[in-house]
Amino acid sequence: MKVAETFAECRSLTEGSIGLVPTLGYLHEGHLDLMSRAKVGNDQVMASLFVNPLQFDEVADFDAYPRQFERDARLMKQAGVDILFAPSVEEMYPIEPVTRVVVGGLTESMEGAHRPGHFAGVATVVTKLLAGLQPDRAYFGKKDAQQLAMVIRLTVDLSLPVEIVPCSTIRESDGLALSSRNIRIPAGDRDRAARVSKGLFAAAELAASGERDGQVLERAALEYLIGIDVEYVALAERATAQRLATLDRPAFLATAVRIGGVRLIDNVWLEPNGTSDRGTLLRSTSILYEGVN
Repeated sequence: MKVAETFAECRSLTEGSIGLVPTLGYLHEGHLDLMSRAKVGNDQVMASLFVNPLQFDEVADFDAYPRQFERDARLMKQAGVDILFAPSVEEMYPIEPVTRVVVGGLTESMEGAHRPGHFAGVATVVTKLLAGLQPDRAYFGKKDAQQLAMVIRLTVDLSLPVEIVPCSTIRESDGLALSSRNIRIPAGDRDRAARVSKGLFAAAELAASGERDGQVLERAALEYLIGIDVEYVALAERATAQRLATLDRPAFLATAVRIGGVRLIDNVWLEPNGTSDRGTLLRSTSILYEGVN
């Protein structure tokens, strides 16, 4: 695996078709799954590692984000990554950026309502990565469903010549969607955190049995979240991230909660015919917890 710190150096290392996996680091099996999928469909796999300050609406959250470059580079190499793009803040933002990429409509509800400025920061850095690295395909997890809808739309609106490939959520054995934040969940709150996915799965079962009313599906998930600080539970159209009254088109049922001071998001993808993508469960303890007491 070759490591590049500039856009120009990264582009000089590419040969054939390129599959890009953007990351903030502190890798887990969800990231590794994206890399394995990129390896199948491309001549080279490129991964980026950059903790983007523009997308953190809370300074404390940015400061607390775990940074373990050697660990991440080792895991990327083991996963078959050919090129690691590890830019400095100065490479990404040579001068104080005054340009923001704002995807209207898709980013105003749910996450957008609770994290002002977050999506503009994500859209800006993703646009820079896609334009500067010029991959043929880029791989994103379905766990961040609203973000994924935004990324797909911005590539269409800006005519960026890249295919966005959605990949299923990878979950811990108790159903909790993998996230670097999971290591911060207090041990005594773990069972409560696992109720988030249980509620979403219960709603997916209702959809499979024929239920199409959006409020009924949302309430089914909420029943599992009693006593938990819930920011939202929403059935939304997959392409536009707009709230749906009825499951009559491809959608996702998403939620955001705070448990033990940790903010968690999750969703399931639902189809009008009742089928769903609930993700894939790990069979063993996640690599997130290696070395964690």
